[in-house]
Formats: sequence, structure tokens, C-alpha cells
Amino acid sequence: MEPDLFTAAAEERQEKDPAGSPLAVRMRPRTLDEVVGQQHLLKPGSPLRRLVGEGSGGPAGPSSVILWGPPGTGKTTLAYVVSKATNKRFVELSAITAGVKEVRAVIDGARRATGGFGKETVLFLDEIHRFSKAQQDSLLPAVENRWVTLIAATTENPYFSIISPLLSRSLLLTLEPLSDDDVRGLLKRALSDERGLKDAVALPVDTEDHLLRIAGGDARRALTALEAAAGAALDKGEPEVSLTTLEETVDRAAVKYDRDGDQHYDVASALIKSIRGSDVDAALHYLARMIEAGEDPRFIARRLMISASEDIGLADPNALPTAVAAAQAVAMIGFPEAALTLSHATIALALAPKSNAATMAIGAAMEDVRKGLAGPVPPHLRDGHYKGAAKLGHAQGYVYPHDLPEGIAEQQYAPDAIKDREYYEPTRHGAEARYADAVEWTRKHLGRKRP
Repeated sequence: MEPDLFTAAAEERQEKDPAGSPLAVRMRPRTLDEVVGQQHLLKPGSPLRRLVGEGSGGPAGPSSVILWGPPGTGKTTLAYVVSKATNKRFVELSAITAGVKEVRAVIDGARRATGGFGKETVLFLDEIHRFSKAQQDSLLPAVENRWVTLIAATTENPYFSIISPLLSRSLLLTLEPLSDDDVRGLLKRALSDERGLKDAVALPVDTEDHLLRIAGGDARRALTALEAAAGAALDKGEPEVSLTTLEETVDRAAVKYDRDGDQHYDVASALIKSIRGSDVDAALHYLARMIEAGEDPRFIARRLMISASEDIGLADPNALPTAVAAAQAVAMIGFPEAALTLSHATIALALAPKSNAATMAIGAAMEDVRKGLAGPVPPHLRDGHYKGAAKLGHAQGYVYPHDLPEGIAEQQYAPDAIKDREYYEPTRHGAEARYADAVEWTRKHLGRKRP
């Protein structure tokens, strides 16, 4: 769908009077060199640089691209830069409001522009994951025949939300959350730039640090909070944005938490120890502190997966699948919804029966290996599939457990050096009680003698 007269007039007013636009809009980069972060996508010869004319066209022209990343990492910004820098015809659609009719109109217009004027078309489609399969199918002929060069943006995992034929015809570019240094540089530019606040207020270190926590790698969120807090400071006649003013403006208290310092490790340790101690309320408190401080949700999810094996193990065999599922969900959805998933997993782990038997078992086994207690594999367990193995005595005398009524054969499996070692000592907590019974039964039928 082509921009209408009202849209064009609004854009013209925005260019003539940028002060009336939000700070995040005013500070949008005008060139790829002004883009903050995502340097892995902006190297010379990259698809995005070729889209703005920094490369050859023709049969080696730039491919369609799919931009995948969390909110505020620059997907729309990159498309905006392309629209300003390229000499191609640029059309923008949102999957929230557009449908097949609008897509076909753009494609028809692109074919006319190419045939009549030799003008290529770049189609920016935001929120492509909101398109149904049929709607995405309507893009295939245009992408495959290069009637348009598609730039599609999504916050959801494209392997789940975008049809395979479209993925195979496009380059998938993954945007990473902005680092604190990236956002800090953006804030400093916004404070001093003529398009921004023009040095109207200063930003003390403690306020800047809290803004970074609020942002959580989201440039748009950082600039929106800065604009609101700066406006409040100017209304008060203050020369700088104090931490108190920022807190009042964004209604979010500054949490004492340094993601690179002691608090990062102390709060993470407290979360895990609260789960280990089955204090679900304390665990939720520390989880909330990490979330509010802008901790990387993937870091939290990794700690929960470790806890599931380290402190719960087979006392609740569902603990690890729950933690793994939470980690996968967090990677797909990000904040703020990821907070619900992390809460779900934290509660499940805190209330699960506990056992560190699996942790102790592998620790004891590894300690023996480090001490040199290994030795050769018993001959009857060695590989006997190759020619000459029988002459070496390999696989001779091996008893196949499935041939026996009880499915277990009394034969030696461990090397001589540790044949009587018992590493796994199950508890009677939760579901591990049945593993304790199973261990006792199997060791007896294996003919094992207790040391």
C-alpha cells in the first residue's frame, strides 16, 4: 500500500518541525554508520550495506532479509535507514493492519515501477510473524522473482513463525540486545545532539545507570524514559535529571544491582540457595530483583537449569524438563512476558523435593578418574563388530540382557579398578525413592559386593 496524502503530509511536518516528534523518533540514525550496536550486520559488503547501494546489483543484487531480534534493537531503524539512503522505491507495511490485498497492491506497483521506470522496490514488512501462512505465501512470487526486495522484521523465532519457503528465499539476520555501552552512547548522543535535548539537562552517573537498567538493551525504552525524565526536570527548573526525578517519572525504583559486580553474583546465588532451601517466597523475591534490575533473562534461565539437576535431580524428574522449557520459551519471547515463564519455573523448582545425589554421583566418579582409577574396558564389553575382534577376545562371553527373563545379566561392566565402587546413593525424597529401590535391586542382581 502506497503512503497516502495524509501520511506524506505528516512526514513532511515531522521533517520541518522535528521537535514535535518523540525523542526516539528524532534520534533515529540517518545512515548505517550512525546505527548503534549490531556491528556484526554492518560490515562492508553486508546485505544491509548493499541494500543502500554500497555494492553491486544485477544478478548479484542484494537478497531479501528477515530481521529477527527483541524489541528496541533496531529492526525498524535499519529499515528506516535503508528507506532514506537507498535510491530504490521504498514501501512500508505492517502485518498488524495489512493483508493479502495490500501486499498484492505493492507487488503490482513494484512490477509497474520496474517495467516502466527501471525502479526497484524495497518492501519493509513489520511484525511479519502476525501474517498467516496464506498471507506469507502471497509474498513468495515477488521475493523469488525479485519483483521486490523484502525487509521483514519479527520479534518471534522465525523458524516457528515464518513459513519455510520464505525463509529459504531470504537471508536471516539476527539482531542482538544492545549492550549497556551501546545504550549509554545513545543516551549521550541524545543529550547533546541538535535533534535531541541540546544539552538542556545533564545526566548524573547514578541516573544513567538506572536508565540502563530500565532499558534492558532496548534503545527505544531508554530514550522514552530519558525524554520523560528530562521533561520533568526541566519543568522543575533542575539543571540535571536526578535519580529521584527519574524514579518518579517512570514509577520504577532503582534496584541496587550491578550486573557486572558483586550484586549480580550475590542475588543470583541467593536465588539458587532459596530454591535449594524450598523457600518459594524468597526465591520469587530474588527473581523479581533480577528482573527489575534488567538482568538478562537467559542468564536466569541458565541458573534454573543448573539448579534443576544440581539440587533436585531425580527427586522430581520433571524439574529439568520444566527448566529447559522455560529457557526455550524465554529465548523465544523475551521480556516482559518472560517474567511469567521464569516465575513458573522458579516456583516449580522451589517446591520440588530435593536431592543432590546426581551431583554427588558424578563428582565422585570424576574424582576417581582424576586419580587414575580407570583401567581397560573388560574384554567382553569391547566392540566386536570388526574383522579380527573375536581373535582378540573382544565381545566374547558377553551376555545380552534382553535374552534373560528379568532383563539383567550378572556380569562385570566396570573396569577392575572400580568394579565395586557405588557412586549413586539415591535419597528417599520424592520420586527418587523408586530409583533407590531400583538401584538396590539391580546391584543385587548384578552380583555386586558392597565395599
